[in-house]
Amino acid sequence: MAVDQVEFSTEQVLSRDIPWETYMTTKLITGTGLQLLRRYDKKPENYKAQLLDDDGPAYVRVFVSILRDIFKEETVEYVLALIDEMLSANPKRARIFHDKSLTDEDIYEPFLRLLSKGSWFIQEKSCKILSLIVSGRPKDHESNGTLGSKKEIPTVNDVWKGLVEWLCAQLKKPSHPSQGIPTAINCLATLLKEPVVRSSFVQADGIKLLIPLITPASSQQSIQLLYETCLCMWLLSYYEPAIENLATSRSLPRLIDVMRGSTKEKVVRVVVLTLRNLLHKGTFGAQMVDLGLPQLVQSLKAQAWSDEDLLEALNQLEEGLKDNIKKLSSFEKYKQEALLGHLDWSPMHKDPIFWRDNITHFEEHDFQILRVLITILDTSSDSRTLAVACYDLSQFIQYHPAGRIIVNDLKAKERVMKLMNHENAEVTKSALLCIQRLFLGAKYASFLQT
Repeated sequence: MAVDQVEFSTEQVLSRDIPWETYMTTKLITGTGLQLLRRYDKKPENYKAQLLDDDGPAYVRVFVSILRDIFKEETVEYVLALIDEMLSANPKRARIFHDKSLTDEDIYEPFLRLLSKGSWFIQEKSCKILSLIVSGRPKDHESNGTLGSKKEIPTVNDVWKGLVEWLCAQLKKPSHPSQGIPTAINCLATLLKEPVVRSSFVQADGIKLLIPLITPASSQQSIQLLYETCLCMWLLSYYEPAIENLATSRSLPRLIDVMRGSTKEKVVRVVVLTLRNLLHKGTFGAQMVDLGLPQLVQSLKAQAWSDEDLLEALNQLEEGLKDNIKKLSSFEKYKQEALLGHLDWSPMHKDPIFWRDNITHFEEHDFQILRVLITILDTSSDSRTLAVACYDLSQFIQYHPAGRIIVNDLKAKERVMKLMNHENAEVTKSALLCIQRLFLGAKYASFLQT
């Protein structure tokens, strides 16, 4: 059965009648298990709650044993619906699965196995239930153990790995056309609170799967998806390796676009909190300034928000941006522009004072920025960027005492000469100037028209 052909709600699944006695005759359910099921099944919520309070571990044992031993899809769906109902009514009941009396039970394995089995209902409920169970484990639970069990059963780390693999697979190719991605994001927003999940998700290159989902929303469903996606980004902003990945993605412009276009306070708040975390990391501060975030923050502060946490976060972000602007020197601005690979004719490129004052900074990290400019000549398709890169190379040749030698050693001449035949006149002009300075040297550079 294709998972997108038939959809059931939990209520519809629970309306079925399962012949439990049949499983007892085949010894798949014990007499005690059958008795517990008869007491629990089809009973009012308050009655079920009392049973779980009195004998919760026994019911968990029965539910898990059925999922482990019985493979009939209808029955599996039914038991998953029972567990989902139980946890939805009170998520703290996840602790029951970690009761000491269940130490030797393979609590995780049935749900892990069902992540890739059967209907979408089975996959979705297994993911949701497993996420709640593993997140509800005791705080002193060993990250790689199973409460002292001697059996070869899945560890907590096995669960994290299995969940992350399934969630990433849903983001790449959803099992369900409309529910696959929302379900994956909803579970991620819970699981990314765990450091080990952040690590696994980043290692699985999961961040790039989130980026397309960061876009202004229109419907209520898409607003919730956007909120939970941004919540994932906020959780990842506390994890240094994730920040490195975010820096090379298009996440920042998208987050700022969402912040600019959203009217939902919870969405704006989580984006502001994310940006506040990223502000002082790497090159994010400079990028935020270039993307006009200071002006946007001022505009948002003028709006009537009822959320005091949002107002406080906006104030903190504004102060952080002010400090960043003060600290950001002209060369740091230039460096961020070059690293982003998008050059334009801002005043510093033709300012003699900028080049005289900052020429030695180009020597930093083995001429890193100079190498970036040369790489741009090979990789960029933007005419303006190519023109500015050629021009800046010519400026380096002119203002650095060993400019010609360094640029030649870095094999820039061949790359620039190719651009002399570029279809864009601005590119050919800058390339010609660079070659002239490269051949003539600094002694004759002042005679060249710039």
